[in-house]
Amino acid sequence: MDIFPFNKFSIGSNSIVEDFATINNGVGDVFIGDNCGVGLSNVIIGPVKMGNYVMLAQNIVISGLNHGYEDVTLPPRVQKVVTKQITIEDNVWIGANAVVTAGVTIGKHAVIGAGSVVTKDVPSYSVALGNPARVIKKYNFETNSWQKV
Repeated sequence: MDIFPFNKFSIGSNSIVEDFATINNGVGDVFIGDNCGVGLSNVIIGPVKMGNYVMLAQNIVISGLNHGYEDVTLPPRVQKVVTKQITIEDNVWIGANAVVTAGVTIGKHAVIGAGSVVTKDVPSYSVALGNPARVIKKYNFETNSWQKV
């Protein structure tokens, strides 16, 4: 845990963080809801808000942080950092080796395929995968089935 006292961190009841995971709130608050599972070797860098029953597989990076690079007279390491809130709503499942970039919202009961790079919002009740991730299925409440897009 890389938790700083000047930003907020909370983890809900019955949530677990498995071995070798890193949670860092140095540049933004990190909130993990109830009944969540943060898998082996995950990296979570705020600002991040996770709902309840979120399931993260292994080796996932969720980072609300970006480094500036625009000024070519300075190394990126010393340029201003920019943060954007990441929101992961309830009942989301993110597959192994996925990356979720700053500013993204993943809607309720969405599934992110293994190895995907999520650069844009993913709607609720959808399956997204690839690099960059794109929605391939949505749940149809009229037919009670998952349908290809």
